[in-house]
Amino acid sequence: MATPTKLEFAVQMTCQACVDAVSKVIKEKPGIELKDVQLDTGQVVVESTLPSEEVKSVIESTGRLAVLLGMGGSEESQWGAAVAAMSIGSQAVKGVVRMAQVSKDKCIFEGTVDGLPPGRHALCVHEKGDVSEGCASCGEVLGAGLTDKAQGLLSELDVGSDGRAMFRFDNDKLKVWDLIGRSVIIHQGSQPSTDTRLVCGIIARSSGLFQNSKRLCTCDGVSIWEERNRPLVGEGRSSYSQL
Repeated sequence: MATPTKLEFAVQMTCQACVDAVSKVIKEKPGIELKDVQLDTGQVVVESTLPSEEVKSVIESTGRLAVLLGMGGSEESQWGAAVAAMSIGSQAVKGVVRMAQVSKDKCIFEGTVDGLPPGRHALCVHEKGDVSEGCASCGEVLGAGLTDKAQGLLSELDVGSDGRAMFRFDNDKLKVWDLIGRSVIIHQGSQPSTDTRLVCGIIARSSGLFQNSKRLCTCDGVSIWEERNRPLVGEGRSSYSQL
């Protein structure tokens, strides 16, 4: 059974009708439970077993923009969160992989990646966050050679003709605090090797629940709504923008 996570969104709401519309679509969607909605701050908190991108799409089906601010476990304590922008390697592939430590022994991996070739691909954590030579310098799959099944071999992604992989799964072997500074790589095919690295991203610390009150981008002063509409890196879907 999937472990639920809490997701905190900033939602562009201006009146009670906005609150009612957002609340209604969330309550009608299986796999999402509304925890809190505040008109004055534009904050919406849900608990869900769905990928955050899918939850965001549900909220935005009302016509209101939404930005993910933080994610974490159902417990009050904060165990840490991280994110990898999948933008290095194939120029056609772009996406985000997020990690949230929801308890001492459980980490949630979730993400959405577009532009992948159809077929089955391996999602892996690699030893290094060194992209000086692209994905080739990220080292081996974490734990490769030490056990029969490397710790870093996370999951196989089944990609259809649309090129999109959307995923979410529990992991009880890896901890967020041990992943910061490493990298995530998607390999073409189910057997990871040096020659099959499609796209990668460095794992960086990310905001947990209620840890991100930013409404302006500090680099150039644009609002989170303007920032949301920018591609993550250079080009690609704007929905990947990450505060």
